[in-house]
Amino acid sequence: MTIAIILFLGLSGGLATGAGYVAFITVLGVIPRLMSATKTKSSIQLYERSLVLGVVAGTLLHIFNVHLHWPAFTTAFIGLFSGLFIGMAAAALTEVLNVFPILARRAGVYAEINILMMAVALGKMTGSLIQWIVFSPM
Repeated sequence: MTIAIILFLGLSGGLATGAGYVAFITVLGVIPRLMSATKTKSSIQLYERSLVLGVVAGTLLHIFNVHLHWPAFTTAFIGLFSGLFIGMAAAALTEVLNVFPILARRAGVYAEINILMMAVALGKMTGSLIQWIVFSPM
């Protein structure tokens, strides 16, 4: 009986977290923005499958506590993509909340708003790289 309760709670928690993640990505409009920026609207199914496979792979790696014995330079590569994701999510969230237009108007740099957004995304990427390279155990 205890195992059934644990399985039910784990499945429920996973479904709730997954639904929240999908809602977050949907509200931010990350995939449509990415497709319009790269002009790859014909590849929408590839984007969707990549997102789902990435989430499933990350979940399985976390649940089963997999230790990958890769060379150190792959950590930087993984950190780069983690930083890109975090930077895009942060940029999309701040754009949805209209943080950039307000900040740009108050700082007097409204014409350079794209540079401001890229600076935030690159800063998030750099932070992620530092996290992976310096503080991540090998």
